[in-house]
Amino acid sequence: MDRRRRGLRKALFGYLGALALAGTAIALPARAQDDRMTPIATPAQPAAITLDTGPLPDGKNPEAWHRQYGSTFTRNVTIATLTPFLPAPGTATGAAVVVAPGGGFRTLSMENEGWDVAKALAKRGVAAFVLKYRLNQTPADMPGFEKSMAEIFSSAAPRPRVDPNAMTARLGPQIADARAAFALIRKRAAEWKVDPERVGMIGFSAGAMLTMATTLAGEDAKPAFIANIYGPLGAVDVPADAPPLFIALAADDPFFANDGIGLVDKWRAAKRPVEFHLYEQGGHGFGMYQKPTTTTGWFDAYARWLAMHGLLAAKK
Repeated sequence: MDRRRRGLRKALFGYLGALALAGTAIALPARAQDDRMTPIATPAQPAAITLDTGPLPDGKNPEAWHRQYGSTFTRNVTIATLTPFLPAPGTATGAAVVVAPGGGFRTLSMENEGWDVAKALAKRGVAAFVLKYRLNQTPADMPGFEKSMAEIFSSAAPRPRVDPNAMTARLGPQIADARAAFALIRKRAAEWKVDPERVGMIGFSAGAMLTMATTLAGEDAKPAFIANIYGPLGAVDVPADAPPLFIALAADDPFFANDGIGLVDKWRAAKRPVEFHLYEQGGHGFGMYQKPTTTTGWFDAYARWLAMHGLLAAKK
């Protein structure tokens, strides 16, 4: 393993070590109503492209979908897919973003943190690709799934420190899915009117953790710019070529608001571009929900950040 690879892996170990059980954090309700999980039929996904990372090892329970908080979720994903949301003809800027929804690696908030984000990006001329990455298995039946989630997030549930190597091994399939997504986008860049050097990534909660892991240890993925939306902000060893980073977090986030902002400090110390928005209220999992808090404006701030970096205009 060469020096750069060792440095990236060391950075990821440091990051994961600081997270403890952060990777199990799911997107909590952005609103109190509609919190029941209602099973639904698998929605049509005609544009979804199967990635070449194969089935999840020992993934026996079938993929299942449900509605909650007025939004659509999936779980038990065993085959990764990538769904393109392309700008209208004549509006593409050449920039592209891989969108990684959150859900604690047990479920994916496909609508609020995936499709809705991708549609908003496409309207601004940015090609967006929603990554439905493979997940840890959950009980096949809805009552069993609800019970397992309640046990994990019970106030009495233990919060032991996780060994970084064990955590890295657990993220292996997800990092592989992200790498495959970047490879596919660059392979079909001409068809999708994407500049291979302007492909970034945005992630929410666990998806933010995957975004950081892809940046630090994704080898050939090399996101050109990244966004961490209410993900962990633990300190890392920042690579010299670290991409511009956008961060949004609510000060009342029950998972990550009280763990410091080491990630911001380290990015700045490395003299790499970073923008950090700390909203007074908003909780965890606000995504594209419209709320009476200023977190509703995070996407507009992100879009202005993209524009500042020249990503909302065609490259000259």
